[in-house]
Amino acid sequence: MQLHDLTPAAGSTKARKRVGRGDGSGRGNTSGRGSNGQKSRAGGGKGAGFEGGQNPLAMRLPKLPGFKNRNRLEFAPVNVGRLDAVFADGDIVDKESLIAKRIIKKSTNLVKVLGDGELSRALTVRVDKVSESAVSKIEAAGGKVEDPC
Repeated sequence: MQLHDLTPAAGSTKARKRVGRGDGSGRGNTSGRGSNGQKSRAGGGKGAGFEGGQNPLAMRLPKLPGFKNRNRLEFAPVNVGRLDAVFADGDIVDKESLIAKRIIKKSTNLVKVLGDGELSRALTVRVDKVSESAVSKIEAAGGKVEDPC
């Protein structure tokens, strides 16, 4: 047996319907689509999810509940415990130093220092925002918080 001798099993394949080849073929005239109307035309019929002109379910239901504020500011959070582990006594903490130490990824991020963890070093913090608990911990350790906070 060779490759050119292979054939499908008997009865496993059907000839395709050749529509629109004359009335004598049994599939002429309207080609099995019935009479007039949208579904008889080429490309006719409604799409999946069409509800007769009513607003479809996929559009009626929102993807997520609630409201998304377009003007929301996203802050990259940094805890004082992380600052204590990475920075030395007397260092200045700003965006550039945080990027250099790989704590945040890019300079376009806004940075907020949060008060989780302990701080034992006197640091000067110059970031976009600092929480009240972080301010109290930084000042208790002998550091200071400067603008642009």
